[in-house]
Amino acid sequence: MSALVKKNSLGMAHVILGLSIAVLVIVVAVPVLLIFLNAFWAEGKFNITDVIAVLREPETYQALLNSLIIASGTTLGSTAVGTFFAWLVTRTDLPFKKFMRGMFLVPFMLPSFIGALAWKMLLSPRAGYINRFFMDAFGLDGPIFNIYSYLGIVAVEVMYLFPFVFIQVCGALERMDPTLEESARISGAGLFTITRKITIPLVLPSILSGALLIMLYSMAHFGTVAVLGIENGIYNIPTLIYERIHQSAGSFASIRTGTVLASVLVVSAAFIIWLQGKVLGRGRYQIIAGKSFRPVELKLRALRWPLLGFCLLYIGFTIVLPTAVIFLVGGLKTYGLPFAPENLSLVNYRFILFEYQVTKDAILNSVTLGLAAAFITMFAGVMISYVIVKMRVRGKGILEFLGMLPFSVPGSVIALGVILAWSGKYGVNLYNTVWIILVAYIARYMAFSLKANSAALEQVHDSLMEAARACGASMWQTLRDIVLPLVRPGMLAAFFLIFLPSLRELTVSIMLYAPTTRTIGVAIYTLNEDGETVVSAALAGIALLLIITGQTIINRVSAKYQG
Repeated sequence: MSALVKKNSLGMAHVILGLSIAVLVIVVAVPVLLIFLNAFWAEGKFNITDVIAVLREPETYQALLNSLIIASGTTLGSTAVGTFFAWLVTRTDLPFKKFMRGMFLVPFMLPSFIGALAWKMLLSPRAGYINRFFMDAFGLDGPIFNIYSYLGIVAVEVMYLFPFVFIQVCGALERMDPTLEESARISGAGLFTITRKITIPLVLPSILSGALLIMLYSMAHFGTVAVLGIENGIYNIPTLIYERIHQSAGSFASIRTGTVLASVLVVSAAFIIWLQGKVLGRGRYQIIAGKSFRPVELKLRALRWPLLGFCLLYIGFTIVLPTAVIFLVGGLKTYGLPFAPENLSLVNYRFILFEYQVTKDAILNSVTLGLAAAFITMFAGVMISYVIVKMRVRGKGILEFLGMLPFSVPGSVIALGVILAWSGKYGVNLYNTVWIILVAYIARYMAFSLKANSAALEQVHDSLMEAARACGASMWQTLRDIVLPLVRPGMLAAFFLIFLPSLRELTVSIMLYAPTTRTIGVAIYTLNEDGETVVSAALAGIALLLIITGQTIINRVSAKYQG
């Protein structure tokens, strides 16, 4: 009887493994593989000539150079800002640290392209409210700052990407053994000497890990460069792919060019991930001791309140100001009018919610796609994570690789691969339908579900499942009655980790949308490009409200399960 149960379990395990691999191969591996096949194979044979021709085009070279310039500047700026604020809220006696820490995480949930839209309204050379104020008040001939520049793009990306470093460095600093710092302090070293020579070197792997994540994200980022760069002729690789395909209405030649450019992004991403693995695999800095401790707070003394004021000023300038501008511009009768009570109303918000079909469809599409992608990836992620974490079968390493592949591949590459896979060439044509966007979302966010569900399953002891099987429960009964109730918090985390990003997603959707399948992100971007600034801002305001509401629900659910 025991042997029969074990044999059946093994057979079921292989069935689940096979199904899981099939799902990931179809949804993830095939689209990515088609990118390379389409780039390097033409008319049934290997063709490197066309690839070299595309790479030698001045526009390609300039776009790659722009990507490197923007990503490097963003990485350096974000690393400096994130490390500084992480040190302040974890290792000093800064007032109101818990509140400040929460505020520094806010940019993590806000769409950076909406932030770019806000700064365009504030600092565009001729119509920006800040530039106009200074030109009118001081009689200046030109703007004080041109947001349509490399520096403008980098500054906006730093505002929204520094939490990647902030989160990692906060964790490292909180777990760090303070013995070396205490020894240095006893020896007479000052605050900044200790920080420069001891603290920062010890958490350097975490700093570099966060920095490389920012580099990876920025290289593949579409929104900020599209809003602030294209108008001044600044293209990076994702925006160049979009322009080539958009201008030629998806012709074969443009898609071929797009796959070559996408291959450049994949190679860049692979190099960055390899470099991150090298950094984390060194094992040079062992900062966590085997005993419990609380890191000593460094006394800021006279700098305590000035630094708090600086932090509040930074939050006000980078979070409150652009967010307020989005809502205010969304309430204007006409863009460019002063923010006076007589010029403000809720007409635009009522218009996009109840009258304008384009925005009504966009909101419905985003919510529907987000819910569908979240539910599908949540349950698929549980099944695949169960195989990876709990089953002893050969081949499950393939699952982990395939599941995490989209996390390391830029969104524009996923979108292009989905176009190649699901546009009729292989028997299924989803192009210009909402389904192709759903498939792309599932591929893009599967890694989020695997991470959340795997973490939850790791905490479920094997003895619980073994006890259920010993009592005669089948594998499905064990999953239903034991595993799923215990991993519910992980499933909920996976659901919201997918639903919220899909609401603000732009990079994938902009490549796949049709006139009737616009998402919120696409509608905001296209309305702004068409000169409908106040309508675009009003829709961006609605998107922010949806995101903030969703984040509030996450926090309450998390607190409930943790409590």
